Amino acid sequence: MKFLAAFCVLLLAACYCDYRKKKIPNYLIAAMALTGVVWRFLMAGVSGAAVCVLQMVLIGSILYPLFKIGTVGAGDVKLFGVTAGCLPFEKIFVFIFISLLIAAIISLVKFWKYGNFRERLHYLTEYLTDVWKSGSFRLYLENGVDSPDIRLCLSGPVLLSLLLYLGGVY
Repeated sequence: MKFLAAFCVLLLAACYCDYRKKKIPNYLIAAMALTGVVWRFLMAGVSGAAVCVLQMVLIGSILYPLFKIGTVGAGDVKLFGVTAGCLPFEKIFVFIFISLLIAAIISLVKFWKYGNFRERLHYLTEYLTDVWKSGSFRLYLENGVDSPDIRLCLSGPVLLSLLLYLGGVY
């Protein structure tokens, strides 16, 4: 349990950096990865540590295309990966879903606050139509308006989702 507490403290530090500087330092990601691998090693030996690393790589690989088109940051992809490595495999996709659901709720609140829901929905529709017609992806904000009010730090939703898991909600 000490390792999970340490992991949560590191995740909280990542949230602080993400919300303050809009960047999660790689040393925090590395410390979280190491904490997760050591914890899984102590719980299940070499196979536990190997599964942890494989889960980290799997989730990072699955989410990497979202980074390539600019919809999430590199730190968010790495954060999802290292956090998923600490979870049982059958809980990973529920964890990601809950994290993204929390992020969607925060986004809706931001849309309401800034009054730009129609503008963002219109841009998303144009983007998806362009991707459908061209058959290729481009950066999401390549021709759109990139303003601070549309940026969302995913570290907070990741932390909340992990805390819900640890609290037995899922």
